Amino acid sequence: MRNTAKITTAVLAAGALTLGLSACGADSSSTDGPLIVAASPVPHAEILNYVKDNLAEKEGLDLQVKEFTDYVTPNTATQDGSVGANYFQNKPYLDDFNKKNGTDIVPVVTVHLEPLGLYSHKVKKADDLKSGATVAIPNDTVNEARALKLLAADGLITLKAGVGNEATPSDITKNPKNLKFKELEAAQTPRSLDDVDAAVVNGNYAIESDLKPSQDALILESPKNNPYGNFLAVKKGNEDDPRVKKLAKLLTSPEVKKFIQDKYAGSVLASF
Repeated sequence: MRNTAKITTAVLAAGALTLGLSACGADSSSTDGPLIVAASPVPHAEILNYVKDNLAEKEGLDLQVKEFTDYVTPNTATQDGSVGANYFQNKPYLDDFNKKNGTDIVPVVTVHLEPLGLYSHKVKKADDLKSGATVAIPNDTVNEARALKLLAADGLITLKAGVGNEATPSDITKNPKNLKFKELEAAQTPRSLDDVDAAVVNGNYAIESDLKPSQDALILESPKNNPYGNFLAVKKGNEDDPRVKKLAKLLTSPEVKKFIQDKYAGSVLASF
């Protein structure tokens, strides 16, 4: 069972933050004003701030970056026009969000992949997890399924054939180590590492917690044919906003690719 209380709290918090944003970002839907983009702090806001500080002025783009630590508010703020775009999510997550919330947010351009990883403060290899070990996994629909698929790819569990982006622990058909799963809000998974035997952590939260995915992960997602690239997104109908087009061009520029390669050293991978 997912932690519905935490999800409800996140939604209520999202509403409060959105109200605050409405006051300061009322002009975000106007193509004449600055483009306000909602983003997770790492690496999304860092990449956007690189664009803002080094590339935007030359393109005549007035870019403002608003940071959020949850996966709900950036979409609700984009939908209600408090911000003009967001940059934090992948397609399976957005599809699930639109379906559940009646929103019509669409991707514009894919920028990077943050490989999901399994981390531990207690073992050095995934094979060293003991029988009955507890593994923390994200509790939102798409990231939970993604975490289980990561464990299945390494042979720690087997999932029901054909299971998609709504897989839960109930879809596990083989569990040779009798792993137990602790479902947490995605942002909480790295903080749980002292309390569980291992945790599956999203790339952005791993980096924020001073974990180096390319070095510290016991298991790391392969970038090959990976559907979880993160993209710039807008409310449907705003794809042709000149400011959005300028930002899309800059986010997929050689300069940004070099910035990603130099700063994240393989823990974040450019998708263009």
